[in-house]
Amino acid sequence: MPAHLRATCRSTGVLVLLLPALLTACTADRPAPPPTAGSADPAPAEVDAARDELAALAAAARDRHLTARYTLTGTDGPARDVTVTSAADGTWRVDVPGGALGGTADVSLAATADGLFQCGLPSAGRPEAASCVRLGDRDDAVPRRLDPRVQHPFTDWLEVLTDRRTPLAVSPATVPAGVAGTCYAVETTSASLNPPLDVGIYCYEPDGTPTYVRAALGTLTLAGPPGPAPGSAPLAGPVVNAEPLGLEAPTPSGSTGAGTS
Repeated sequence: MPAHLRATCRSTGVLVLLLPALLTACTADRPAPPPTAGSADPAPAEVDAARDELAALAAAARDRHLTARYTLTGTDGPARDVTVTSAADGTWRVDVPGGALGGTADVSLAATADGLFQCGLPSAGRPEAASCVRLGDRDDAVPRRLDPRVQHPFTDWLEVLTDRRTPLAVSPATVPAGVAGTCYAVETTSASLNPPLDVGIYCYEPDGTPTYVRAALGTLTLAGPPGPAPGSAPLAGPVVNAEPLGLEAPTPSGSTGAGTS
């Protein structure tokens, strides 16, 4: 073979050997391709699923008619038994021991066809017979100065949980020991002086029975199997023309100032 051909073949062989290495180096310098749609973070889908599941359970709870007893803890004073009645006609009643007068008076909140009522129940801070005061129309909110807040998880907060337009973040939560059902952590996603509900943990059985709520109002735990609901929620006593019982303890009358001689 002539000398110039042998030189050409040697040059070609060197290029053949170097070409893969050059291609590899060029490829390594290129930026990584953007992730495809199939590799997106699955967390948002899980959050959306939790939101849908909770909305479905809250809708079932709105249609769930029962009489149930809940233990309220995590507030000032000892544990208390709260009685919840969700009647077949959509009326409701929630009895709250220690729900007024600084925890010394028991009250019942009820919404009937005639309106929204607060009823004072016989208790240490109010020994007289039960009587009720009308607070407004059936769908009105309980005034803040009278609101023990315990009734909300069984009434208006259920509507909030079913409304997908409400700015909420929902995620699965661990079920507390001894609690039945499925639990969700609920947070609000917008800053507001009047949030639509308390952030916390909300648990429901598949039929919509609330089994556990942990929020700013305290912890409510279902204390036993629910009973049947009445046709309509009855008021605890007759309606009277009087002032409702406030949350705060009354100021003692006849108190004397300091510095007497």
